[in-house]
Amino acid sequence: MADRLTPEQRSRLMARIRGKDTAPERRVRRTAHALGLRFRLHRRDLPGTPDMVLPKRRVALFVHGCFWHQHAGCGKARRPRTRPDYWAAKFKANAERDDRTSAALAAAGWRVVVLWECETKDADGLRRLIGERVGGP
Repeated sequence: MADRLTPEQRSRLMARIRGKDTAPERRVRRTAHALGLRFRLHRRDLPGTPDMVLPKRRVALFVHGCFWHQHAGCGKARRPRTRPDYWAAKFKANAERDDRTSAALAAAGWRVVVLWECETKDADGLRRLIGERVGGP
């Protein structure tokens, strides 16, 4: 199936995808701060540059996009029909990188917490999830 967009339009669209300070990430930050949790953002001295780091708790938190990290069972994790070989390799490389990052952080004494983009939509649910996975203040 041919792409609906021209290569220039697709390139412009893909270039707008942000790697940090995304809307789901900002929702997690706002909720964590309201819960009294204090954190640092994007610590480059840690493997994988976690989205949030809670130093007192030794927690490295990642907010994964459901599409890019292929959240199992999520509707946003649909694979594109164009260039299936490219996307399969891309998603496999993302998963392998996530595994390497988690292993390196765990070896360094950090607890890795992953929140998915779709989990950030419901404010009450997000508050509960952060409390369960990170721990309350």
